[in-house]
Amino acid sequence: MQRVDNIAGLTLGELAEQLSFKTPQDLLREKGWVGQLVEAALGASAGSKPIPDFEYIGVELKTLPISYHGKPLETTYVSVVPLTQLTGLTWYNSTVKKKLSHVLWLPILAERDIPVVERVIGQGFLWQPSPVQEQQIRRDWEEQIELIATGNVDQISGHLGEVMQIRPKAANAKALTDAIGPNGKCIQTLPRGFYLKTNFTQSILAQEFSA
Repeated sequence: MQRVDNIAGLTLGELAEQLSFKTPQDLLREKGWVGQLVEAALGASAGSKPIPDFEYIGVELKTLPISYHGKPLETTYVSVVPLTQLTGLTWYNSTVKKKLSHVLWLPILAERDIPVVERVIGQGFLWQPSPVQEQQIRRDWEEQIELIATGNVDQISGHLGEVMQIRPKAANAKALTDAIGPNGKCIQTLPRGFYLKTNFTQSILAQEFSA
C-alpha cells in the first residue's frame, strides 16, 4: 500500500518515465499496457498465471478506468472462462473466486479525450467482497457455468448475469477453441472471458469513497 500511495496522483506518462517504460500513442494495439506498467510499479509477480497477481499475499490487481464523474468507463476483465473439462469444478476452486477474494482496485482517470500519457492514477484501495457481493458473483458464475456444462454456450450473451457477464475474448473471429456442444459433442467456438459489469464496480467505488 506504500507503493500504491506513492503512485497516486502521477500520470501514466510520469510513471512510465520513472520505470523507463515505452509509452504507446493509444491503447488499441496495447490493451494490456496500463496493467503491465502498474504491475511493474507495484511488484506483481503472477504474470498470466490463473492466480492472483500478487501471488504471495493473494491479492489481485485491477486497474479501473473512470470518467471525470468517477464512473467506470468499461467492464472489468476477471479471467478466462473454462469451456471444457468442467468435471469437479466448483465455485470454491474456481479462478474467479481466487481472483476476486481480495482485490487491489486502482482507479485511473481515463476519459477518451485524455491522451494515454496524461491519464492520472487515483488512490488505490483494497477490497474483499461482502457475503452479499460474493453471493451475487457466485450466482452469476454458477448459472453461466451450468449453461456451458449442458452444451448451451451459444445461449450465453452479455445480458446474462446480475453483476458478472461472459463475453467473447479473442484477437479475431478465427481464434476458435473447443467447447461442450449439444449432446455433449465437442464444438468450436470463440474463447470467452468473465467480466464484472460497471454497475457492480460503480457500487464498489461508491462504498469506498463515501465512507
